[in-house]
Amino acid sequence: MRIILIFFVFFLAFFTNSLQAQKIKNSPALVYVDDQGVLRWTKDKGEAAFFGVNYTVPFAYSYRAHKALGVDIEQAIRQDVYHLARLGLDAFRVHVWDTEISDSLGNLLENEHLRLFDLLLSELSKRKIRAIITPIAFWGNGYPQPDERTPGFSRVFGKGRATSNDTAIRAQENYLRQLFKHVNPYTKLSYTDDPNVIAVELNNEPSHSGPKSGVTDYINRLASAVKSDGWVKPLFYNISQSPYYADAVAASVVNGFSFQWYPSGLVAGHEQKGNFLPSVDRYTIPYDTIPGFEKKARMVYEFESADVIQSYMYPAMARSFREAGFQWATQFAYDPLALAYANTEYQTHYLNLAYTPSKAISILIAARVFHEVPRGSVGNTGGARQAGYPADSVFGGKGTGFRVSYRNELSEMNSREEFYYTNTTETKPADLARLRHIAGVGSSPVIRYEGSGAYFLDKMGDGKWRLEVMPDAVTVRDPFGRPAPDREVVRVQWDRERMNISLPGLGEGFAIKGLNAGNDLQTVASGGGFFVSPGTYVISAASRGNASAGVGADAKVAGSGGEGPGAGTIGMLEMDEFVAPKPFSGEPFVVHEPYAEVSPGKPVLIRVKILGIDSADKVTLLVSRGAGGFAGGGQGRMAAINMTRENAINYSGEIAAASVMTGLLEYRIIIHRASGEWIVFPGDHKGDPFAWDNTNTDHWQTAVAAENSPLEIFDPAVDRDVNIYPSFGRGFQASIVPGSDPGRWVMRLTERVTGDGTGGRRRNAPEDHLLGFQYFFSDKLKGRAGESFDKLFISARSGEVGPVRARVTLTDADARSFSTNITLGPDFGEVEVPLDSMVEDAALLLPRPYPGFMPLSFKAAGSGRMPGLMGMERIQVLLDGGGGEIESIWLEKNQRVHQSVIK
Repeated sequence: MRIILIFFVFFLAFFTNSLQAQKIKNSPALVYVDDQGVLRWTKDKGEAAFFGVNYTVPFAYSYRAHKALGVDIEQAIRQDVYHLARLGLDAFRVHVWDTEISDSLGNLLENEHLRLFDLLLSELSKRKIRAIITPIAFWGNGYPQPDERTPGFSRVFGKGRATSNDTAIRAQENYLRQLFKHVNPYTKLSYTDDPNVIAVELNNEPSHSGPKSGVTDYINRLASAVKSDGWVKPLFYNISQSPYYADAVAASVVNGFSFQWYPSGLVAGHEQKGNFLPSVDRYTIPYDTIPGFEKKARMVYEFESADVIQSYMYPAMARSFREAGFQWATQFAYDPLALAYANTEYQTHYLNLAYTPSKAISILIAARVFHEVPRGSVGNTGGARQAGYPADSVFGGKGTGFRVSYRNELSEMNSREEFYYTNTTETKPADLARLRHIAGVGSSPVIRYEGSGAYFLDKMGDGKWRLEVMPDAVTVRDPFGRPAPDREVVRVQWDRERMNISLPGLGEGFAIKGLNAGNDLQTVASGGGFFVSPGTYVISAASRGNASAGVGADAKVAGSGGEGPGAGTIGMLEMDEFVAPKPFSGEPFVVHEPYAEVSPGKPVLIRVKILGIDSADKVTLLVSRGAGGFAGGGQGRMAAINMTRENAINYSGEIAAASVMTGLLEYRIIIHRASGEWIVFPGDHKGDPFAWDNTNTDHWQTAVAAENSPLEIFDPAVDRDVNIYPSFGRGFQASIVPGSDPGRWVMRLTERVTGDGTGGRRRNAPEDHLLGFQYFFSDKLKGRAGESFDKLFISARSGEVGPVRARVTLTDADARSFSTNITLGPDFGEVEVPLDSMVEDAALLLPRPYPGFMPLSFKAAGSGRMPGLMGMERIQVLLDGGGGEIESIWLEKNQRVHQSVIK
């Protein structure tokens, strides 16, 4: 009897599994999650991986902003989707603003937002960009503006009550049932039946409370509502937002868990500078001991190198995602083309092919990392982690080499058929003869380009390539500052730039012909070089005759398999497709950041970027020396220096060493246009600057140091772009208050002390009892780079009657950190930091990476001696409880003798 029972149980299990397998096979599901938690293709059971972006145009601020600008939203969606396809992305996710497409009872509203979302899904499907829908966001629709009075249930119940109030949950169930039955008018399919919608993440960043059993029940109720119309695709749920409830999430019926990653924090209000590769060296997951966790698939619903404009982070993040077992990752959020000039949608995020070309090529490379590096591997031989950063900045997968470099502001991919780079590189392609795809910014051994936009080359056949060139992109203001629709942060320029191409089979006299609408260029290269404007082209070796020959006949890119949206295609792209924005403004503009301080008696090279002028316009650097300067009505000596035009954007002029004397160096840029118009910067002042009645006094200034004088690297009065620890301000406060001398200010770090309920006082420092800050000071060293400083001083005091111990850490460009301890007394004093006692050490990762279970500290792999003060980029000062006040930090040379130094 027992044998029969065992046989029956085995047969039932086999029969059930067979039915389930058949159900999946016959369903519209492109992927499924197997019993080991691996996301697999239904067709061949191979492992699946998807990498892409979030994108929000049908909803909220993005929708309103497009309307305010008078932009055709349907056309905008199609243009942005083209760029996503151009970047080789195959994943899309967004948290739907349910508050805009539902009423308070959860009834679905068939309105413009839903129609545009349907259009977006249809356009993504045409490009084979797969979608995961997150149907509930809980958010209002305002940010960065105030919320509107929307009809949905989220506005009624709010984020906190939505996961625990039964009426709210019933509204969500009703909404989910109707949403997944809804038929998309463009695809003629419901989301349940649409194979391009591969999964659902039930909601966005839930806020849970109450018993854990209630959380599990809530998730299962939502899952049941989605499944009510035959949904058999994977279901995901956020496990990282509320770590306390992780086991309750794992106990639910979902097939996978969603995570996020913001390694450089969020909303700094300014560009974060320095090497953030340590912050993305690995993705740690603390849930491996929870029963059932290992048998669920993993997705990253949002990630970003927030407030970082450089292009080296995405591939490193993708590598860490693969090591942690993720099979889906979508950046938040791709900026719509119509809004990206001002970065108004989410100021802390910034990614767009036209406006952030290097970051865009970086995410293209990251997508290749995600697909090439095996799940559970870091891309090294054998798949195991050999060492951390910087040893792991070069890695690979399936015969492909990847490299990330903070020093070179570079991400790079190099394989036999693909060569991609985000900045100028001297790396040679792995196999020139087999090379099929090139994308880059700047120059390389195969392409020399004087522009600053992205470009793409795709091989169509022997001696024939498709070339696509984007406009130049120039950052004119900090993209992460306070946003406004009239605050342009990056300007695109449609310049004619020289390009040289050196590829086998092309020769030096190849033909170039424009393909996109309105592009009538037809020319022949000379010595492999030619001038090109933004557009799409076909280039052909001279032996193939006219460059336009055979565009329709052999236009399918070599190795593509001919897949694409129509005849004459190249991958997912039409041959003649091209999308690029026109400049937000054509007015002249000068981009320049003066040195904080320069060495005396040495020439100073002034470099500027000038937009909106041409080669016929004259640019002069006007330098003022002596009493009064520009503020004194131009009294004193003036020197006019003709600036050299290096290319369409870059100009330079050198101030002679004889003019660089201790004091203030004041200067301005004068543009004299061929039309006779005068424009003076800074300030964009119109009118002849030499006229007797011109009252403009605006100018840039740089301090010229005295011989052997100290170099201040932190002044709280002006250096406000600091990263504070703890980053969320819990248990302490940071403020700027008057210092010990007139005109001086100090940074005060203090613990919050509260009553303990018994008449005593309770200290509220963080668990590690550390308070402190980090500051990137490398920019201050540039003007005095030729000098040798060997002493570090801090003017500070403790925040208590007694002394406070402080740890001072210096970090270089390779993320190597060196630390020592000093003691702060109750009175201000000059504390010398003993450099000979600094040892290689870990440093806190500031701003604090999010989620909070990411590593807080980092020590670089390898060892070595401290390279000297001028090799450092960041300083971190941590106080061991009690608080303190920092007035100044500076560097000195041995020549200066101190009368009193507090040890």
